[in-house]
Amino acid sequence: MIFETELRRVAEDGYHDKHPFHVLLNSGALSRTQVQAWALNRYCFQNAAPQKDAILISRSAGRDFRREWTLRLLDHDGFGQDDGGVERWLTLTTALGLDRDYVVSTTGALPKTLQTIDAYLEFVRNAPFVAAVATTLTELFAAKLHRERFSAMLGSYSFIDPEALTYFKKRLTHAPRDASYALEFVISNAKTAALQQACVDAVAYKCRMLWDLLDALNDAYVIGPSPSGVFNPDK
Repeated sequence: MIFETELRRVAEDGYHDKHPFHVLLNSGALSRTQVQAWALNRYCFQNAAPQKDAILISRSAGRDFRREWTLRLLDHDGFGQDDGGVERWLTLTTALGLDRDYVVSTTGALPKTLQTIDAYLEFVRNAPFVAAVATTLTELFAAKLHRERFSAMLGSYSFIDPEALTYFKKRLTHAPRDASYALEFVISNAKTAALQQACVDAVAYKCRMLWDLLDALNDAYVIGPSPSGVFNPDK
């Protein structure tokens, strides 16, 4: 199917695993401070994920969609004995030596990080519904990234242990399930050429957004200097 092929092509070509900062992260070339900065800023995105899911659920008139998408919300925020992905990410930031309250406050996050995430949530609120759903199709390649990141970070950074990386282990099963449903939904509901193009454009937008987050980190913590008032214990 040409539409599905194009969705996959755009997601794969623009996926952020190719970003220079991500390559440095996986190659073990970053300092502890740089890894901390990545984890702190990435928390902002992780915490926004259930907000994005709640927006999509609120926009849907379909009971089947809401039931399926609620699984994502619970995966992130937790339910019952499962603390959820946001909490698992905080396990990582704590293991890296960051104060939990400081991370949750996002006061040390880069302004560009917060602005980019706010813009993404606004896109999900206002784009055609099926295109808003299509932004999640970057997860078609997430399991591969999580698998590589888990092994690379354990092998490259002595200050990271397996327990700190439980977030990535969980996403190995959750991401393919989520991506499969989203892809089927988008293909089934983007009935017109205009909607199909909107979905392809939405995937491209999400890829750019993820690159923008890494651009901000690279500019502040690799090229430097970082803006005043943000996380930087080296200053």
